[in-house]
Amino acid sequence: MDLQVYNTLILSDLHLGAETSHAREATRVLKENRFRRLILLGDIFADLNFARLSKEHWKFLGFIRKLSTPRRNIEIVWVEGNHDHGLTNIMSHLVGVRVYQQYSWQFRGLRHMAIHGHQFDGFQVSNMRLSKFGTSLYLKLQKLDFKSKPIVRLIDRLNTRWLRMSSKVSTGALHHARQHDADRIFCGHTHQAIHVEENGIHYYNAGGWVDSRLTYLTVDEQGVQIHEYDKRVDDRDSGQERGEADSSIADFADESGLLEDVEYESASR
Repeated sequence: MDLQVYNTLILSDLHLGAETSHAREATRVLKENRFRRLILLGDIFADLNFARLSKEHWKFLGFIRKLSTPRRNIEIVWVEGNHDHGLTNIMSHLVGVRVYQQYSWQFRGLRHMAIHGHQFDGFQVSNMRLSKFGTSLYLKLQKLDFKSKPIVRLIDRLNTRWLRMSSKVSTGALHHARQHDADRIFCGHTHQAIHVEENGIHYYNAGGWVDSRLTYLTVDEQGVQIHEYDKRVDDRDSGQERGEADSSIADFADESGLLEDVEYESASR
């Protein structure tokens, strides 16, 4: 039976470079679904430190490059997030995708808009350094695995109220959509997958890939769906698999099809 082909698949806040990034699982989602458009909705990276990228993180980037080859006929869109700033121009050339501050498209007579969402987080905009420190602290403390997890639960609550500001992002996004005549607007940034409807305008958040709940969005003829990744027995913390830089780059080249392209060109000469 043929797999369903989505018009668009949206994935946000992978935070490559963070030890809590579930890059392996995100790559599986992309391999196991079919879609005509992929939107990477910001904060694909955690920071500017490439040395923190694990093998699984490079494999994710390699698969994005493979998807971006013209013969696959898939549109790859990268919407810049606050953590991606300073990296997107470099990585867009490396993985072969275009970078946008916001991206719009038409589907089934509706105007869709994708923007990361930090633009509507007043605290993040006004206190960028403090916000980045808070996010970094949260990602580190999240690894603690006490039986009752009191610190993780506390930081998660503080993160929701102080850093994520989910309701403010949704309110700002809905206002932004109204100003730009959009019927649906998609954001990330908050790590909380939700759907809010207001006066006929729909706001969707894609969630994230560093928490216990891993989510992504799809758009097709039936509408917009929030999907939750089902964890498997062989899933493990991909951030722990860190090797030498040369090995990671070799994995990237292999996964992206660069080696395959070189072999093809050599054979055709």
